[in-house]
Amino acid sequence: MPEPDAALIVVDVQNDFCPGGALAVTDGDAVVPVLNDWIRRFAAAGRPVVYTQDWHPEDHCSFKEQGGIWPVHCVQGSPGADFHKDLVVQGAVFRKAFARDKEGYSGFDGRLSGEGDLTAQPDLASWLRARGVRKVYVGGLATDYCVRATVLDAVRHGFQAVLIRSGSRAVNVSPGDEEKAVADMQAAGAAVIG
Repeated sequence: MPEPDAALIVVDVQNDFCPGGALAVTDGDAVVPVLNDWIRRFAAAGRPVVYTQDWHPEDHCSFKEQGGIWPVHCVQGSPGADFHKDLVVQGAVFRKAFARDKEGYSGFDGRLSGEGDLTAQPDLASWLRARGVRKVYVGGLATDYCVRATVLDAVRHGFQAVLIRSGSRAVNVSPGDEEKAVADMQAAGAAVIG
């Protein structure tokens, strides 16, 4: 059972990061059943479940056409930006990387999804604190980018952080990126399970 001060953060389990997507992570969809089990446990315990969602404008700075390193992916309102069809979604959604000139890998760069200007919405750290959260469990896509950044920012914001390794997959642009990311998270004080 989740601790009474814990929350679950599900990072970017979106179509474009799953097989067949514009920036597919190998076996990216394999995280879905693992994370669904976690989601159900947290929901049953009445603990917060948070989803982060890459939400790029068409001319986002991370895209190759704009001088970035990634193909166009997770464009606002596109099918590629949707959550994987089998992911259980029952919680708050925080959209990130929605400004053209800001990378926004971390879920802590995100803002609560809602009507109107996203910049006017609550940020993730303050939203979690308002719910008495002190510990976060994090899984999703991709281990070596957005999951890593979210875990590191969780620690920086004063939360205990736990990586759900079995519920995460890496892009591995370079060999060993996943192992380096996990080592970075552990060195920052995060725990690793699964």
